[in-house]
Amino acid sequence: MTHLWVRAEQRDNETRTGITPAGVARLMQAGMTVTVERSATRVIPDDAFAQTECTMAATGSWPEAPPRAVIFGLKELPDDGTPLGHRHIMFGHAFKGQPDGLRLLERFRAGGGTLLDLEYLTDDTGARVAAFGYWAGYAGAAVALKCWAAQQKGHIAGPVSACQSATHLLSDLQSELLSTGTHRPRALIIGALGRVGRGTADLCTAMGVDCTRWDVAETAAGGPFPEILAHDLFFNCILARPGTPVFVPASAVHVPRRLSVIGDIACDPDSSFSPIKVYDRTTTWDTPALRVANDPVLDVTAIDNLPSMLPLESSEDFAGQLLPVLQTLGTPGADIWSRAEKTFHDHLARLLRTGKSTCVFHPSPNTPAAGGKTT
Repeated sequence: MTHLWVRAEQRDNETRTGITPAGVARLMQAGMTVTVERSATRVIPDDAFAQTECTMAATGSWPEAPPRAVIFGLKELPDDGTPLGHRHIMFGHAFKGQPDGLRLLERFRAGGGTLLDLEYLTDDTGARVAAFGYWAGYAGAAVALKCWAAQQKGHIAGPVSACQSATHLLSDLQSELLSTGTHRPRALIIGALGRVGRGTADLCTAMGVDCTRWDVAETAAGGPFPEILAHDLFFNCILARPGTPVFVPASAVHVPRRLSVIGDIACDPDSSFSPIKVYDRTTTWDTPALRVANDPVLDVTAIDNLPSMLPLESSEDFAGQLLPVLQTLGTPGADIWSRAEKTFHDHLARLLRTGKSTCVFHPSPNTPAAGGKTT
């Protein structure tokens, strides 16, 4: 019998869940054992899960879970170096050579466990079966517009926080923009056909921001792309890969331009494939904007858990996408899980052989994805 252990998230500003009480009930009806850790911060309260009659466990007790239990969470585990012996379902960010990811793979190697990375659960066409991308784009566009509004007042954007709903987010953002006057910026979106790009465009449209929408065809020439510098806002919504052209070179901070805010929603600055070369670290909820130039001003916003700004909507959406896949977790030879496990073992073997991991990408260039780290 498959045992799914839903762990409490331990990262700051992370209140999402990858499964709802209705999903827990469905898994239990199918014969799966489900344990849910208690969480004081999860957007769906403990009582709602307890009503399914699943087993409730103490926060952070997953290391003591039965060896055959599958540990399910979203964001990273505490980076304490302990060996990992279970099978873990989560966003590991471990297969593109990131330093944190290499340490995570070392922990799985030491403990004999397995990482079933949510970013690499794909169907037969190579498309991801579940992603937070739409809400990453939606929230990322909102943060970038907050940065732009602050610039209009001669400031840099202050802290951001989670919103009760998308309706509340739109209302608050509209008030901020109205306080700057009637002028609205122009935006260019690269990756406009994917989930992230669609979320970005929807938020911009709701705020009256005119968008130029680019995807594979518009970037096939490989750059340079002076059109980016001619817009007020630029949104990077694509998964970086070998051969991805540079969209914003390091020299952009020194040349005349209209561009004043970059929303790097893909948010993978420590990857050598990053197409945004004017910054080298993610930004945070407390400090959402990184100022990389002053004359003229240029801010980068690159928060790596943007969907957490709309935790209920993004959780319900993602959980709905993922539930059919979780229902196959105990099915011998289920293709999606077999592919994910093979991806892990391929990278682990590379790590043992060379001391580093390398990228595995989805075959389709238009695969909707959440981008680099934004999950």
